[in-house]
Amino acid sequence: MKQPLIELKGVSKVFPGVKALDSIDLDVLPGEIHGLIGENGAGKSTLIKILTGAYTNDEGKLFIEGKETVIQNPKHAMSLGINAIYQELNIMPELTVLDNIFMGREVKGKNGLLDKKMMTEKAQELLKDLGQNIDPKSSIANLGMGHQQMVEIAKALTVETKLLIMDEPTSSLSEKEVRELMKTIRGLKEKGIAIIFISHRLPELFEICDRVTVMRDGKKVKTLGIEELTEDELIKLMVGRSLKQQFPKIETKIGEEILRVENLTSEGVFENVNFNLKRGEILGIAGLVGAGRTEIVRAIFGADPINSGKIYIKGNEVKIKSPSDAMKNGIAFLTEDRKGQGLILGNTIDFNMSISCYDDFKSGFLIDIKKMKQAAIDNIEKLKISPPVPSFIAGKLSGGNQQKVVIGKWLNTNADIFIFDEPTRGIDVGAKVEVYNIMNDLISKGAAVIMISSELPEVIGMSDRVLVISEGKLTAEIAREDLTQENIMKAATAGH
Repeated sequence: MKQPLIELKGVSKVFPGVKALDSIDLDVLPGEIHGLIGENGAGKSTLIKILTGAYTNDEGKLFIEGKETVIQNPKHAMSLGINAIYQELNIMPELTVLDNIFMGREVKGKNGLLDKKMMTEKAQELLKDLGQNIDPKSSIANLGMGHQQMVEIAKALTVETKLLIMDEPTSSLSEKEVRELMKTIRGLKEKGIAIIFISHRLPELFEICDRVTVMRDGKKVKTLGIEELTEDELIKLMVGRSLKQQFPKIETKIGEEILRVENLTSEGVFENVNFNLKRGEILGIAGLVGAGRTEIVRAIFGADPINSGKIYIKGNEVKIKSPSDAMKNGIAFLTEDRKGQGLILGNTIDFNMSISCYDDFKSGFLIDIKKMKQAAIDNIEKLKISPPVPSFIAGKLSGGNQQKVVIGKWLNTNADIFIFDEPTRGIDVGAKVEVYNIMNDLISKGAAVIMISSELPEVIGMSDRVLVISEGKLTAEIAREDLTQENIMKAATAGH
């Protein structure tokens, strides 16, 4: 076996109240695509932050090409050839592609001024190597998520990169963009660049990885060649049990209509959308990326304006012009962008869980802190949030635990219509089942759920019926007994 590019021996990291990493041994070979998986809170993010210099380990040693190394900070990590691309892309939307690629690593000419010509040529060369025909002078805000990600990869390659860490790189991409990314990753491997590939989409690991390391509760469970594993074995290693029932859909009594929209239209975005929602049901909304799914529910929630159409709640027409109007009418919206819109990352779990219903914790003019903390403790326990500490900062939680805090925020309200937009995006299979069971709990108590998801098995597994959106139009309503990927995709591509 060739010498590892990166090797960790007995690496540990402790935070107050939690041992995030416990004696981790890991090696990554040059030109290897190494999968890193585990439930949320398993320690993957902490491990990545040690490799990229954001954290330093408390115990253990790290070797780069056989030489013991202490990574001082992110800049030092980059100088050692370690770069990372995160789930939430680190781009400046107001700048050009060129400015984003060379941000913080600008090239200066002999006169001390920026050498735009050389930078443009280098950017064109990098993008061409990645199979991209993107104009470096174009605004990055005009690019789709897949192309923005390619710009991030080009940015990582402006310096000599030996190890590229990709954290949930496909979570916001369309099927076509995923295929393009996989091709790019194989090209980087051929150049001898090692890749740590983190994904909760297990089929991707089997498609692209050479080996996979499984983590659980801050410990390494096992590293195995991908050919030694099956999907079920991988799940068992991750969660410590076999997940026989991936989608634990329960049968409930479907009750009366709770929400109806008629001819809902937002010019240029969606038009003449009609549907209803009943108590005790999960209504799935499917469609290709950009079809208008999120925009429709944002309009219902009052976050985006509508030009025409009517909304009825419990049989009465309502005017919803803002999210506060929606909340007063018993609507909760768990946004797809949990970091940008769902949470105040710099604040605590209990604060985040209380912001949707602050008035409920008032005692006269004062906030009943004890009552607020107890409500948070109850939800932390119910949602199995880790670490189970109300005062823990939300921004330091793993992605899946952040999603649970967002859910907890809305469970504290009196909502009976819950809109889940990509509720399991970027969270592991064990946490997914927990989210599905929360949905089951809501509908069993007479609430109703709208679930938008790009994962068709999830839509099929958890929905009572599914609406399919294509280019801003409702092209199908499919009953549970007729739910197949083929039926959904046929309606999703109508008009394409």
